[in-house]
Amino acid sequence: MSRDLTYFVSDLHLGASYIPNNREHELLVVSWLKEISPNCRELYLVGDILDYWFEYRNVVPRGFTRFFGQLASMADEGIKITWLIGNHDIWIFDYLPAELGIEVVDGAILRSIDGKNFYITHGDAIGSLKPGFRFIRSFFRNPICQKLYSGIHPRWTIPFAHAWSSSSRKGYKQEYNSLLPDDKDPYLMWAKDYIAQHPSLDFIILGHRHIMADKIIGEHCHLIVLGDWIRNFSFAVYDGKDVILKKYH
Repeated sequence: MSRDLTYFVSDLHLGASYIPNNREHELLVVSWLKEISPNCRELYLVGDILDYWFEYRNVVPRGFTRFFGQLASMADEGIKITWLIGNHDIWIFDYLPAELGIEVVDGAILRSIDGKNFYITHGDAIGSLKPGFRFIRSFFRNPICQKLYSGIHPRWTIPFAHAWSSSSRKGYKQEYNSLLPDDKDPYLMWAKDYIAQHPSLDFIILGHRHIMADKIIGEHCHLIVLGDWIRNFSFAVYDGKDVILKKYH
């Protein structure tokens, strides 16, 4: 079987405290990765892959052994893996890229794949951000704040991070379970403006919203929202012509 497919997945939230059985959750993700590996040429992890991760200089957090091992195995086989960080897995520094042999990107990617033009990003910075979220996002990415945070013992930071994540999930707005009308949805409004400035784009790939969506923007560009692995267990696959949203089992 030839490796000619590109896969996209986001919002696995591995390790989240609100997932009933994290071991089964991780094994399901690994099972999917093993299934796609024979025909996968490129894999894009589009943010919030881990519900929380913070790299220290000389130690790493426990967990995710099977997941990391599968990524390393795929990278060793020549599969190109790109991890775009989200708002939960912000603090990936140099350990995972070096250890797993993958590319880690903070921000967005403009990339041509098989002659089609892609814009790929997690999506947490799209739309009109509330002041509180904008402050937290800047705070978490500030190098000085990261240095200070690293000085706090993990026995305090890890429970705090998981409690924060769980609280955020409980407060998630129900109206964002689907795309809103064009004049109200932040993704659609942003995508229309962006396509007007970049008409050569064929696909915009986003995560963050935990919904599955495929909508034409402009004349031919597809806005793809990848869903999640909490309710949808979804991903997208690109065959050189189309990007198709699918569910795993």
